[in-house]
Amino acid sequence: MEKEIEKKKLRILCLHGFRGSAEILKKLIFRWPESIIGKLDLVFLDGPFPAQGKSPLEGFFDPPYFEWFQSNKDFTEFYNFEECLEYIEDFMLKNGPFDGVLGFSQGAVLGAAIPGMQRDGVALTKVPKIKFVIIISGAKFGGRTYGIPKLAANAFSSTINCPSLHFLGEADFQRKEGEILLECFVDPQVIHHSKGHTIPKLDDSNVEIMLGFIEKIQQL
Repeated sequence: MEKEIEKKKLRILCLHGFRGSAEILKKLIFRWPESIIGKLDLVFLDGPFPAQGKSPLEGFFDPPYFEWFQSNKDFTEFYNFEECLEYIEDFMLKNGPFDGVLGFSQGAVLGAAIPGMQRDGVALTKVPKIKFVIIISGAKFGGRTYGIPKLAANAFSSTINCPSLHFLGEADFQRKEGEILLECFVDPQVIHHSKGHTIPKLDDSNVEIMLGFIEKIQQL
């Protein structure tokens, strides 16, 4: 019975970056080795809103492009954030249950706030609490760059007791934001890489970290 439990793939909802798409994120994640991908049941979701401007991915990946929510240029006011969470909750109800959430960039900012919002009972209340988050090039609502949407007002008011794995890129313009986010979680694990604001390929040492994290979750 224990072997069967250990072999159960972790079902993960994957949230793409700003003006990206499920298909683009899937292509990048599936560059990871089979030793990792084979242990995960990855489900990729497009954001609810078509991109409202030029995507930074144009010329590298084909459209269409999507976004999860909108904000003003200063990131102090947010629009459609509640609608975004309702959209995600509806998808999770129909396609879950999900064990965890993986997010990149805008998807990581959103994903990092989900455990706190679920804890406070303000969002995703119709689905089970997620058991872990994987944050790639993430940032904190209420950190140095982003203001706070109303629903996420208290998401980081106390330390989040949810296992987390954070990717920090040496050349990532959002690196400092990612480091601030580490302080919000009880026992964050970190994968360091030399790249920028992207989903890196994994070297042997980072594969070990990731496999260790997966094993820890499977044993919970």
